[in-house]
Parts: sequence; C-alpha cells; structure tokens
Amino acid sequence: MSDASHDTPPDRLSTDPRSPHYVEEVLERGIGIRFNGVERHNVEEYCISEGWVRLPVGKSLDRRGQPMTMKAKGTVEAWFLDTAAGNDDA
Repeated sequence: MSDASHDTPPDRLSTDPRSPHYVEEVLERGIGIRFNGVERHNVEEYCISEGWVRLPVGKSLDRRGQPMTMKAKGTVEAWFLDTAAGNDDA
C-alpha cells in the first residue's frame, strides 16, 4: 500500500520554498501537470482537489522580486515524471 502512495503526487504542491506546500524531494523527482487537457511546464503551484493552478504572468515581478502569478481554475492532473524511483523493489 505504501508503493501506491509513492506513485501518487501530492494533492497540493508549490515550487516556492517559502510555501508550506513546498516539498523538495517531490520536486526533485519531477512532476508533470496537465491543466484542462493541455500539458503545462510553467505551473508555480497546483491543487488537484480544488481544481486550480497558479501560473506566472509574463515577466513581471512583485515588490519582493517574485514572479506575479494568476490563479486559473479547471481540471488538474498530476503525475511523476521519474517512474523509476517508485520501482526500487523490482
């Protein structure tokens, strides 16, 4: 049963180290995101259960020097890009 949890990405994940939803080990493994049927490579944060992603808005920065983002709602699918990490037992 623990193998299944290692093959399922977290419900919510952020690329910002200041976020409580930042998990470095998961990000090192690599996450693929499909939003509304289109594979996205610029997702800053996502939540599968609530159905939203946070995407950067151009090259603009906020007053702290972080990219400006917008929240878009829709269907979110996530998967691990590195499937070999889950097959260590085999």
